[in-house]
Amino acid sequence: FPTFSSQLPDPAIEDQGKDYIRPILNKYAALCVRCPGYGTRTNTVVLIDSEGCVTFTERNMINADVNQWQTNTYEFKLHS
Repeated sequence: FPTFSSQLPDPAIEDQGKDYIRPILNKYAALCVRCPGYGTRTNTVVLIDSEGCVTFTERNMINADVNQWQTNTYEFKLHS
């Protein structure tokens, strides 16, 4: 079973899917809880296609600042 660390990124496809995922994250950002001292700090989207290819995207707030977010995306294939 290959891991992500063993796969070299291909610059030609590295950004593939980001134009699809970003609007989903932005659309559901309205579901975030915003209260003094408490609130949503992470958003996660998991997409699985009919061939078992998974795209896992997570957005995390940086330093509890609602204006700073870091987004990471991981892609892998499910074993059958």
